[in-house]
Amino acid sequence: MTEDLLTHDEQLERLVDGGDGEGCSALLDSLDAPDAVHAVSSLGEEERAKLLTMLDPETAADVVEQMPWPQAVTAMSVLDVADAAAIVNELPSDKRADMIGALDDDAATAIVAELAHEDAADVRRLTGYASDVAGGLMVTEYLEYSVSATIGEVIADLGENAEKYADYEIQYGYVTDESGQLVGVLRMRDLLLSPRSRAVRAVMIPSPESVLDSSPLAELVAFFDDHGYFGVPVVDSDGRLCGVVRRSAIEAAVAADRDGIYRRSQGIVGGEELRSMPILVRSRRRLSWLSVNIVLNVFAASIIAMHQDTLEAVIALAVFLPIISDMSGCSGNQAVAVSMRELTLGVIRPREIGRVVLGELSMGLLNGFVLGLLIGLVALAWKGNPALGLVVGSALMLNTLIAVLVGGSVPLLLKRLGFDPALAAGPILTTVTDMCGFMLVLTFASLALPALTG
Repeated sequence: MTEDLLTHDEQLERLVDGGDGEGCSALLDSLDAPDAVHAVSSLGEEERAKLLTMLDPETAADVVEQMPWPQAVTAMSVLDVADAAAIVNELPSDKRADMIGALDDDAATAIVAELAHEDAADVRRLTGYASDVAGGLMVTEYLEYSVSATIGEVIADLGENAEKYADYEIQYGYVTDESGQLVGVLRMRDLLLSPRSRAVRAVMIPSPESVLDSSPLAELVAFFDDHGYFGVPVVDSDGRLCGVVRRSAIEAAVAADRDGIYRRSQGIVGGEELRSMPILVRSRRRLSWLSVNIVLNVFAASIIAMHQDTLEAVIALAVFLPIISDMSGCSGNQAVAVSMRELTLGVIRPREIGRVVLGELSMGLLNGFVLGLLIGLVALAWKGNPALGLVVGSALMLNTLIAVLVGGSVPLLLKRLGFDPALAAGPILTTVTDMCGFMLVLTFASLALPALTG
């Protein structure tokens, strides 16, 4: 088969097998980001690791940044320490810290030991932050100048270090005093249009906006919602400049957080899952959630077994049971989503369950009444039996109320107990709405059995 007829994936695989590093680099450079990611992801684990060793460290670092994170970590974990350290050294400071934090302790320690002293100290400092605060999201590649410097000195530094600064995402320069405290911001435009002899102090924007290195993600989201900045300087508790957090990093963190919550809510336990991962790892993660669910579903099914005679006498109830449990579950999931969002934003505390219950009580009554009336009218129109409409309508109304109260409060309770609300709220809500829905329908039907069968 000629080279022109091969797909990008096949071309890359052939180049890796042939040990053609220059060919791999040229091919990846010619592809747009999605095609490059697909081509690299199509390789096996050993081939991906081999590819990284065949590329120069800077190109390999670019590939690592584009790869799905689990694949990147797996590939880096099997490289020789020297190869891994060379690639890590080319990563941006935030990604460098993330990679070191994701590797096992022995590999991370060995790689850090290979880095230059300043870079190693930087990595250790950044890995000391939580991943969802400003310190864990910031980069340490920024321009910093002394308040006593002149415009000429700043421009000279830019010229002398042009190659180094080329990889920086530069919008501003930051001005600090003798103790390292942030005192001003320099716009590139002001640098270019000011006399070389003029002092930096005279053209800087004094007392600039900044965020603390301990600022949580929710505060950073709110900050960038209120300000149109590309980035904001990060300072410690003493006001010393320690990094810059970029808008793009916050957007990526929010997206990753939402993806994580969604995966956990769907029962993907233990982090991100890709089909390229080992089958036993994927199976174990999924079964840890599914096995719990099967037990919970047995409890819900036992309610039906206890009212088997009623269900046999009024077979039409079997049609409405899944409708009632599903509609109530949808209402409960809406309440879960609101509670999760409020917890993330910090507008509600785990101990404020009473406030949530009061907030959902009126919602549950109103929506429950409307939904119960609708399903009751459907039952009446179908069978012409008012008793059937009353039974299923009342059951849906009460179960909707229960669902929103449980859905709103369970995430707070789980958070307070130290459990992951995104993972556990769903199974608990499903079990409660199924059990209560089945029990309400069948109990009401048992009480109204003469009217239903007459």
